[in-house]
Amino acid sequence: MDFYFQGPHSGPMETFESVVRAEFAPKNTYLNTASLGLLPARTVTALRTAVDAAAAGEPTDMFADVEAARACFARLVGVPDRRVAAGASVAVYSGLIAASLPEGAEVLTAEGDFSSVVNPFHVRRDLKVRSAPLEQLADAVRPGTALVAVSAAQSADGRIADLPALRAAAREHGARTYVDVSQAAGWLDIDADAHDYVAGVAFKWLLCPRGVAFLVVPEDLGGLSPLFAGWVAGEQPWDSCYGPVAELAHSARRFDESPALFSYAGGRRSLELIEELGVAAVRAHDLALADRFRTGLAALGHEAVASPGSPIVSVPGLGDRQGTLSAAGVEVSARAGNLRAAFHLYNTEADVDRLLDVLSG
Repeated sequence: MDFYFQGPHSGPMETFESVVRAEFAPKNTYLNTASLGLLPARTVTALRTAVDAAAAGEPTDMFADVEAARACFARLVGVPDRRVAAGASVAVYSGLIAASLPEGAEVLTAEGDFSSVVNPFHVRRDLKVRSAPLEQLADAVRPGTALVAVSAAQSADGRIADLPALRAAAREHGARTYVDVSQAAGWLDIDADAHDYVAGVAFKWLLCPRGVAFLVVPEDLGGLSPLFAGWVAGEQPWDSCYGPVAELAHSARRFDESPALFSYAGGRRSLELIEELGVAAVRAHDLALADRFRTGLAALGHEAVASPGSPIVSVPGLGDRQGTLSAAGVEVSARAGNLRAAFHLYNTEADVDRLLDVLSG
């Protein structure tokens, strides 16, 4: 059953479906959000407006867009915006966290997790990095573990980390937690306040242009040093353009990267759409489609990687079908040798059935 709501960009009593259909009109069967989310119409309009204004010598206030995007992301993950830094890359923020650790510190990661989450810790040769299977990660936390770094949902196959268990184990042993929400924010409820650090790119399930990413830090800023602080990291940015920054921002903004302004001009509109529709409604829609696909796969004699409650479905043995599917107008990914399909708010049951039909041929 569809639901009705009235948001700031919607008319009276519009449905989830009507709002989505007004924003998206893909020309193919696009099931690849885990790689790149489609841009909503409102985002495309905002980008064009910003580009045209800049070309005319009358640029819009895109720094206001950065602040609006920061505030919207903060609401989506349940923290005040003073705890959110705006940047462009999870790898940069992983590196920032890695740099804060003392020599010899132990970092625990999930086996096969995304490189941007784990590699910056490996680059520091003086850290002790070990990994464990995702399902055993909480049990692998031990005395002396300084940090646990994990994706909330795995990029390769959509498996969801048991974040409450992980946080409990970390607290028991005095470890910090770092969670990448790149494959989760937008469809999974995220309680950023439950963790020390949360980062994520926004060009997947949050539907932003590339160049938008966020970092959530604790109220005390988590012991991080603003190693790449430039003028935007100043408490008064426009008074911090020359020479050493006299006063760093008192908030997480001290960890801002100089923003990709056009990306944020569009990105704020995408974030507003997710907030308007509601994460719970998006999740229910996405999971219904993923479950339909899993059921159809079983009828075809295929078994997906177990990823209950995830809209990302990975199918062993079918990775080599990605090219054939693309030629048939069905966009999915091949990851870790498997076929990966990702179902999001602009997808329909017809999209699922089209994928199954091509796979059965």
